[in-house]
Amino acid sequence: MEREVRVRFAPSPTGPLHIGGVRTALYNYLLARKLGGKMLLRIEDTDQNRFVPGAEQYIMDALRWCGIEIDEGIEQGGPHAPYRQSERKPMYRQYADQLIKDGYAYYAFDTPEELDAMRARLTAAKVPNPQYNSITRAQMRNSLTLPAEETEQLLSAGTPYVIRLKVPRKEEVRFQDLIRGWVVVHSSAIDDKVLMKSDGMPTYHLANIVDDHLMEITHVIRGEEWLPSAPLHVLLYRYLGWEDTMPQFAHLPLLLKPDGTGKLSKRDGDKLGFPVFPLEFHGTDAEGQPTVSSGYREAGYLPEAFINFLAFLGWNPGTPQELFTMDELIENFTIERVSKSPARFDQNKVRWYNEQYLRAKPDAELAQYLIDDLQKQGREVSADKATQIAALVKERATFPADLAQEAQLFFERPTSYDEQVISKKWNPAVAATLAEFATQLPTTPDASPDEIKALLTQVVESQGLKIGQVLQALRVAVTGAGAGPDLMHIMHILGPQETAERIQAAVAALPAA
Repeated sequence: MEREVRVRFAPSPTGPLHIGGVRTALYNYLLARKLGGKMLLRIEDTDQNRFVPGAEQYIMDALRWCGIEIDEGIEQGGPHAPYRQSERKPMYRQYADQLIKDGYAYYAFDTPEELDAMRARLTAAKVPNPQYNSITRAQMRNSLTLPAEETEQLLSAGTPYVIRLKVPRKEEVRFQDLIRGWVVVHSSAIDDKVLMKSDGMPTYHLANIVDDHLMEITHVIRGEEWLPSAPLHVLLYRYLGWEDTMPQFAHLPLLLKPDGTGKLSKRDGDKLGFPVFPLEFHGTDAEGQPTVSSGYREAGYLPEAFINFLAFLGWNPGTPQELFTMDELIENFTIERVSKSPARFDQNKVRWYNEQYLRAKPDAELAQYLIDDLQKQGREVSADKATQIAALVKERATFPADLAQEAQLFFERPTSYDEQVISKKWNPAVAATLAEFATQLPTTPDASPDEIKALLTQVVESQGLKIGQVLQALRVAVTGAGAGPDLMHIMHILGPQETAERIQAAVAALPAA
């Protein structure tokens, strides 16, 4: 019988969720939905020293904003609760004890000073990357080197200890990565990782494997930074007798800074001029002072644009199509089309995505953004007028807030006029023609943009001019600027009386000579 696909996103609540973590969650979610499986959220908080208040809620809020739906987790519950590792602490010990009993792990009683001395000795001997491993453990104080009686005495006396994995000295560890193919690592490159800390809490390595097994995880999709740990995890599955149900691994490519000089990290937030977190995060620095890290939501990005952009950071559909709804991403996503190569972050591209999604929204929805922002400025506007304005200015907007900015011309008369246009296009004949147009315009109160243009053409021709001679001057008279949205639509929205008064003010203010 084929197993149900079950994936998990397992972040640590150590601060705001980096966009690399969001991409990991997204790829897990897309695979689960594509294959009709389940998406789990597990909070890995075994390192209590790094716990950041508010981070756990932030993770859940961020995933919700992104449209990544969780089937089992600390909010939803599920058959494998609890989904917070600190609440699962009692269940890990039995697996560490089992590994010791079967000869795959051991007690290590080394003090911090003894560990420092060991590393200093190896460094002095020019040993690269000094570590506690199959060679150095023979000189250390552990249950492999001490008599059994002494080990028992130390345990009975409550002497602090950790439990370490006993990594074989000469063995190849092999596993197949869904993105990278076969990965082969010699055990001499793997150190005897701590599985249980002296405070009784499991380390990531043990808790991660136990939880993935008990939660019946079928695919582990995670960042490339976990690739060096994968051989260790393969050994744990083998030693615990779970190799037959071990999940398939897929290690995602790194996200690079825009210039390609290194990994895009949490510390890059705001330093590079753009957010690296989905939502704004309020925290404290090392001195306890309040800090704010900017987020894509607060910067005006739409979740569908943000997600579409993230999906393409390491994956491509194999077609020219760039705009994908979440449902389309689910339909087209395959692990096989995830690249091994690092993906360079391009802030201009995410802005482009936002423009496409914003401009594709119904005008009535854009109008609500506009109404809300104008209300903050103390301006009232009808839904009908807001819809007309939004339809007109949306092609000049990247963010929802841009709509209100672009709409200012409808609420404020010009206080200055584009000097370059005035110097080239403004003359007595043009001024007289515009004055005549302003006189006739109020006689057509319900004129459409086409009817306004017809009236303008009629007036211009009656004055012996061509429409091309007056259009830019008219735009400056009405808006103050030499360029902008369709002028006939602007005048239609402003209405004939307001438009006429603006033209008359410009004629009076600008020299005709």
